[in-house]
Amino acid sequence: MEINGVAHVMLTVSDFEACLPFYEKLLTYLGLKPVIRNADTFYCVGGRTAVGIMRCEDAHRGESFEQRRIGLHHMCLRARERGDVDEIYAFLKTMGAKIVHPPETGSWAPGYYSVLFEDPDGIRIEVNHVPGKGLLA
Repeated sequence: MEINGVAHVMLTVSDFEACLPFYEKLLTYLGLKPVIRNADTFYCVGGRTAVGIMRCEDAHRGESFEQRRIGLHHMCLRARERGDVDEIYAFLKTMGAKIVHPPETGSWAPGYYSVLFEDPDGIRIEVNHVPGKGLLA
């Protein structure tokens, strides 16, 4: 058996009201189409995957994302071309997103190029490009 990609990623956010406009702008810019939008969930589909956010339980409101705790470390979306990483970086700056690092090369795979940023809850999101087959070459 071989999987056919990632079907979806759901992120639980502490401040849904602050995160909703961020994800509406980001995900639609990336070509994902909203298919669910209600008081507790925002979910978009496109690019052979889906990404959504969900409101956290009341007991966890106001908590901050901790990258080294159990669970999600960060989410990375794959760009089709290297220039897409530069393009999303320019877009993120217009949104006022917190940039962890601007586009840069990395040692994860030959030609690895990425930008890393945070949503309003501090959840880290990366957009990268790896040419060819990357580590599978």
